[in-house]
Amino acid sequence: MLWRRKDLTVGILLVTLSAWVVFEISGYTLLSLVSSVLLLLIVILFLWAKSAALLNRPAPPLPELFIPEETVNEVGAIIRNHVNFLLSAFHDIAMGKDPRMFFKVAGSLCLISFIGGLTDFLTLAYTSLVIVLTIPALYERYEDHIDRYVIMGYQKLKQLYLHFDVEYFSKVRKRILEKKKLS
Repeated sequence: MLWRRKDLTVGILLVTLSAWVVFEISGYTLLSLVSSVLLLLIVILFLWAKSAALLNRPAPPLPELFIPEETVNEVGAIIRNHVNFLLSAFHDIAMGKDPRMFFKVAGSLCLISFIGGLTDFLTLAYTSLVIVLTIPALYERYEDHIDRYVIMGYQKLKQLYLHFDVEYFSKVRKRILEKKKLS
């Protein structure tokens, strides 16, 4: 319920907006910025260590960097379980065992592909964050109005479906049944 904490939400939106503006104006990508920052950090630490050795001063306080084997095994097991679940679902979809899921996945991938073609990743991420942080708050504030319009829209879609069912789908069903009877 992050949207209920207005100060934190506004802070997150302002920080992400400023980061997005900086990236858009400078033309930097996230990968190039991270690479530049890491390069600057490693050069500073290298020069500090070399100058400390020449001037008989202590080396930079850099802790020993390592990842324990237990942590790697735990993370590997979690990732393996998720990947196996995804591969099992992919197998079921590809083999035609779950057509409903196939259409959901295909529709989602088409939508993602279409949206990805319209914008770059950074803009998409910022827009998604704004939507995730503002839509729930707006819905909570105007819940009665939104529900009323959603119900009206649902009723109109239902009427449209009935119209198409009577005009087109029923005729197609009749023709299919007639062809089956003739066969």
